[in-house]
Amino acid sequence: MTRRAMIRALLRMLALSGVAPGLDPLLNAMAKGSNDLPPVPSKLPSFADVSAHSNIRCRLNANTTDEKYPIEAMCGGVALLDYDNDGLLDIFLVNGGSFQVKNKVGKIDRSNPENWNRLYHNNGDGSFTDVTEKAGLSAASTTSYGMGVAVGDYDNDGFPDLYVTNFGRNILYHNNGDGTFTDVTERARVAAGGWTVPAGFFDYDNDGKLDLFVGRYLDWDFPKNVPCNEPVHAYCPPYIYGPMTNILYHNNGDGTFTDVSRESGIAAKPGTAMGVAFNDYDGDGFADIFVSNDGRPNFLYHNDGKGKFTEEALEANVAYNENGSIVSGMGVAFNDYNNDGLPDILVTDLATEIYELYRNAGKRSFEFDSRLSGLGAISATRSGYGVAFVDYDNDGWKDILVAQGHVMDNIEIFNSNVASKLPPLLLRNVNGKFVDVSAQSGSIFQEPLAGRGLAIGDLDNDGAMDAVMTVINGSPRILRNNAASLGNHWLLIKLVGTVSNRDGQGAVVVATSSSGLKQSQYASTCGSYSSARDPRVHFGLGSDMSVARLEIKWPSGIHQVLENVKSDQILTITEPSRKESAT
Repeated sequence: MTRRAMIRALLRMLALSGVAPGLDPLLNAMAKGSNDLPPVPSKLPSFADVSAHSNIRCRLNANTTDEKYPIEAMCGGVALLDYDNDGLLDIFLVNGGSFQVKNKVGKIDRSNPENWNRLYHNNGDGSFTDVTEKAGLSAASTTSYGMGVAVGDYDNDGFPDLYVTNFGRNILYHNNGDGTFTDVTERARVAAGGWTVPAGFFDYDNDGKLDLFVGRYLDWDFPKNVPCNEPVHAYCPPYIYGPMTNILYHNNGDGTFTDVSRESGIAAKPGTAMGVAFNDYDGDGFADIFVSNDGRPNFLYHNDGKGKFTEEALEANVAYNENGSIVSGMGVAFNDYNNDGLPDILVTDLATEIYELYRNAGKRSFEFDSRLSGLGAISATRSGYGVAFVDYDNDGWKDILVAQGHVMDNIEIFNSNVASKLPPLLLRNVNGKFVDVSAQSGSIFQEPLAGRGLAIGDLDNDGAMDAVMTVINGSPRILRNNAASLGNHWLLIKLVGTVSNRDGQGAVVVATSSSGLKQSQYASTCGSYSSARDPRVHFGLGSDMSVARLEIKWPSGIHQVLENVKSDQILTITEPSRKESAT
């Protein structure tokens, strides 16, 4: 037996015995004749749940009832944003709320402070201060039940604004730049109405102003509620209620928006939107939209650059799973996981429906990659909501982090093989294949939770991406990543648009490190489940101490190149004028 065959036999034995799970990527690589085994670090990073020391004392109140009103199961977005521009990420948490139902008429009441949305200021020492009242957010949405949040500087004044989605009236909060926010929903004309779950800011026409996409879920209200599964009630599947059309608001540049849903093609098909994310999947310079639908085919809106969108998920092979079936689409991540320069799509769903990984094959088409990547076997019995592609170990490959939990809090009654609460999931990317490293990554990955929203970002500016996760009827979890202590290098980039939108959202950033590893990132705060991430662009660099070439393709069309950029820094890059840009 050759040395290589002996190694392969040993790895197979360990994998089958359960002593060393997740070795399939290594075995597959060897089966293909690869001479290079992926490097296995002597120690991997872990996440510490620092919630108890964070001074965040709030609870996500779903107001769960025996009647199983569907809004109870869907709340819980979270946003990471630097609202006061002090260089530290703050935390905004969306709450559900209380309601009473009499004669099938529901009345929502958010006046109790326990039901407020919350804004926490980052003190820079691992603790946070509740500034909700001081910021003018305490009277938020007194007649609406909270869902999610989008973040973007829609008026280009240098301060991030908030858009909160609800069952009921949505709210746009303008950041006044002095630590306070003002509800400008009526003036801006973006209240939407109905039941909104995801939303996101993006510049679809590259005019330098952030527009707003609003994804609506079901045509549901308290009088329409149907009790399912007598005598033990459960949340009804979405097909019981009608779908809703999504909304696209165009930014007029004067503080107002115009609803262009019909003329743009966004309202052509109704759906059941649970997640939304943006990226330029065909590389034509214009932002496209992916929407994960619950119990209906997903949407992929292709942007023609002239203000029109065509829904072509079926043509692109992302409408259904590999068997041609619809799934319970929840959260979504839209980024390049295999470093081939093409953005891929990941969708979380419910148990027995493996998480969908769609690999971008070019030519406006995707291939189903869940099983080949190892994700299928790992996720077969899991249910997920918030999700992110994130390089948690700074090795230059985007890993996967998932907030997990089933939509039905009593699913065990109907299926003893499925759990309503699950620990979060962490999958390490090994050259495009995924290995479950949850067991060695911190105690939080052993704790069953009803996870919902998930936002990633560097809370302490140490170059390691942290995470905040919301929990139905529980406190949020602040997860600190210790990757900075393990030696891999990194680069964190704050984009400042001048011709493009101030956030630089929609920019494509390509980093080629000194060893030749090439990575791409799409600048966006939108994705996951009803949540908004750190607006800064993060690259893990492994052992490389510099980026040989850093390219920024701004939404304006300006192409900027920097060379020999040192690692381990937070770098602010300002968009040059058209005359100054290098092409």
